[in-house]
Amino acid sequence: MTPGESTQAGLILKVATHLFAALGYDGTSTRQIAEAAGLNIATVNYHVGGKRELYLAVMERAHQAEKAALETALARLPGAADPVAAIHGLTDDYLDFCVDNPEVPALWMHRWLSDASDITELERQYVQPLLATVTGALRPAVEAGLISDEVDLEYTVWTVIWSVHGFAKGGVLDAEGRRRGSGDRAALRRFRAHLHASLHRTLGLPGDPR
Repeated sequence: MTPGESTQAGLILKVATHLFAALGYDGTSTRQIAEAAGLNIATVNYHVGGKRELYLAVMERAHQAEKAALETALARLPGAADPVAAIHGLTDDYLDFCVDNPEVPALWMHRWLSDASDITELERQYVQPLLATVTGALRPAVEAGLISDEVDLEYTVWTVIWSVHGFAKGGVLDAEGRRRGSGDRAALRRFRAHLHASLHRTLGLPGDPR
């Protein structure tokens, strides 16, 4: 791939990510992507293939970014001097990733609503391994008695995902009915504190949840 080709392919992927996150796979056409990138459909097809191939490339990039962020966060858990703080730190890192990369939760939330329903392998290929990695990293805390053995770790992790994705994508309504999203520092701080408290109680962690 020449430098010019690499630049065009990167532009196409960036534009496609934005459109798939905003409109979903089913609501986005290759023509829309080409027009937004300032290219023709033939050029898009040449660099990245058809719409399906482009979507798979977008989801692969989103997954790799999420995986890298989680691996960095999970690396702090083993042997942490303060394991409770490390568990909260894992949640913080995931929240920060989704706030900084809102297209990633948006892409997955479209799939929750049956977007791209003919592309069925992504959850098995991407979501299940990451979920297993996170629950596996938390299991030693159960064995050590830090986390209650009555906790359903898988559903707890899913609850964090649902909450974080919902906040990163939709925010919350204030008293006047205005939507306050992750760009509102006060709303983000309040959500983070609530997430800490909820997770702390769910896991049965000792000490102050904040």
